[in-house]
Amino acid sequence: MTHSDTDVIIAGGGLAGATLALALARTAPALRVTVVEAFPLSADALPDAYQPSYDARSTALAWGSRLVFEELGLWTRLSEHATPIRHIHVSDRGHFGATRLAASEYGQQALGYVVDNRWMGLCLMRALLDTNTQWQAPAEVTGMESCPQSVSVAVKTGDGTCTITGQCLIVADGGRSGLREKLGFQPRHHGYEQNALIANVSTSDSHQFTAFERFTDAGPMALLPHGSPSRAGQQSTLVWTLSDKELEEVLAMSDGDKCQRLQDRFGWRLGRFTRIGECNHYPLTLTTVDEPVRPGVALVGNAAHALHPVAGQGFNLALRGLMTLAEQFRLAAEQGRSPGDFQILRRYHELHRPDWKQTVQFSDSLIRIFGKSPAPMAVARDAGLVGLDLFPGAKRLFARKAMGTGGRRAVINGLSVSDKI
Repeated sequence: MTHSDTDVIIAGGGLAGATLALALARTAPALRVTVVEAFPLSADALPDAYQPSYDARSTALAWGSRLVFEELGLWTRLSEHATPIRHIHVSDRGHFGATRLAASEYGQQALGYVVDNRWMGLCLMRALLDTNTQWQAPAEVTGMESCPQSVSVAVKTGDGTCTITGQCLIVADGGRSGLREKLGFQPRHHGYEQNALIANVSTSDSHQFTAFERFTDAGPMALLPHGSPSRAGQQSTLVWTLSDKELEEVLAMSDGDKCQRLQDRFGWRLGRFTRIGECNHYPLTLTTVDEPVRPGVALVGNAAHALHPVAGQGFNLALRGLMTLAEQFRLAAEQGRSPGDFQILRRYHELHRPDWKQTVQFSDSLIRIFGKSPAPMAVARDAGLVGLDLFPGAKRLFARKAMGTGGRRAVINGLSVSDKI
């Protein structure tokens, strides 16, 4: 690519990067956007039909995220394979505390949805084919130099290296590529001394579109309804937190023994566990970056933060941040200003930071309060769960956070999507 061929360079074409590219195409079409993605991309390679896999990895989308995708024109197609969460049941194993949320109590069709990551990616790619978004793939951003009114981005391709010059670099390639650190950002890490085991499971009883958040003395676990969007089935997505020793033990077990261990930890609310699919796992760490913006560059998605998965807040928080950033870029384009202008990026950070801070605290406090703790704390947290059921105001605040409507409103084309709630 030649000098000044683009305005916004997005490093990473995964869910966060592709969503931002689509949002910019919808809200600020005058901006030239180039996505640099490590995996090969081809329109011919996109399947005509999607066949869900039992072992597919998935993401929990809050109700507020559905509204965002509606405004982006993506929800009609995305909903074809989006399993609704109509009820949430939160409990503390071995104690009396529990609370229940129902979408009908808030006049909504669902509290959230569970969507396969691959299906979401395919929907985003198909939508982006109809835009002017440019792609460099397979390729990888390896560095950046700031110029007076632009950024010079080094890109590694199969044929060697090249340089792309634009006005702003968005780092959306997750927290493991090392690009964030190469650019001088200093993430803070807090280890939970636990691992997340992710798998799909089957049970003898139907999930009835219910998500279970189950806190145990060994750590929290979640079961999210998965499968058909219209018929309640027996398949759920499991997020199970385990210590290093427990993880080693579980991974060495047969599938039948894994189901039995899971049965012992979760209980019988879904009947008997009859099948467990491919198990993926990773260490759990709260990762944050206090200042994710600098002149000409910004971190988004997992490059900016990584949360505990049990609360299901990570991608939903990232999505709200992406929409806030897209709105600031739209305003900058209307004013004839560069998207890499530090005042523009700092304004985005100021608007998104309260939501970011509240969501990180909410997610982290759940793990700290409902993790391993002394008996007095267990009594207090059980009383808190009962209190949520008894006091509608507190329960509604909890529901708004779970539905992704308790943070800053996402704005698209001047419309606050949470005005619909």
